[in-house]
Amino acid sequence: MNDKKHPKLPENIIKGMRKGIVEFDLLERGDRILVGLSGGKDSSLLLLALAQLVRYLPFPVELSAIHIDLGFRPAEQADYSTLDKLCALAGVPLYRERHELAEDILHNPDQNPCSRCSYWRRALIHNYARTNGFNKVAFAHHLDDAVETYLMGLLYSGQLGTFLPKTFLDRTGVTVIRPMVYLREKDIRGAANKMEIPLMSSPCPLDGFTQRTKVKALIRDLCKENPMVFDHLVSGMREGKRQHLWPAPLPRPELRQKNLDFWSRSEEE
Repeated sequence: MNDKKHPKLPENIIKGMRKGIVEFDLLERGDRILVGLSGGKDSSLLLLALAQLVRYLPFPVELSAIHIDLGFRPAEQADYSTLDKLCALAGVPLYRERHELAEDILHNPDQNPCSRCSYWRRALIHNYARTNGFNKVAFAHHLDDAVETYLMGLLYSGQLGTFLPKTFLDRTGVTVIRPMVYLREKDIRGAANKMEIPLMSSPCPLDGFTQRTKVKALIRDLCKENPMVFDHLVSGMREGKRQHLWPAPLPRPELRQKNLDFWSRSEEE
């Protein structure tokens, strides 16, 4: 890295994160924020960027990081040294939890592995935040993630929506924030390479073979034909856009009655 103490963030990363933080009111005085740290490029850059940004805030914010090991590798093969170095570089404490959930994730009949993994990871982080006095959890989801989630919901579950930059969770009293929602994945990758951020490889045996990977490739191919496809998807995620959607399905009894009424009309009508 260029600066062993405080690696310099590229200007586009700083600008994008500041925009999201200000527009969506992500940081407030007295926040205790727990950053979900997988060790990949996204969460690692998020941790370093937040650690640098909070030093210049006009109010105090406390940062910590947590790594959830879901047991995809045997315990004796677990190596957290990269995470330890990263958190030392950022100047924040690191908490770790290991849970033997790999079998449940990979072989659950009611949920696909990616959804199951995401569910457990979020639940464990939210619960840790609640029980340890953190009022916010920060995740490293970026703009590409939001667009892919938007399209995946439509293609695989018939739902139109994506995650929000800021979400309050009633069950835990924790607020989830996503400070990187305006950043493109390519810019994050470029920043991580330029800053020589130490990264940890993914232990997931399905990495690169998921529904998200397919949707990512679909968007990439469509953008080759029309570079505006990505921007149009981003625009479609926003409230206030003109939408022409079919009405909600009628309840079966109401539809049955409408059918009877229609076919029982007399000629006099």
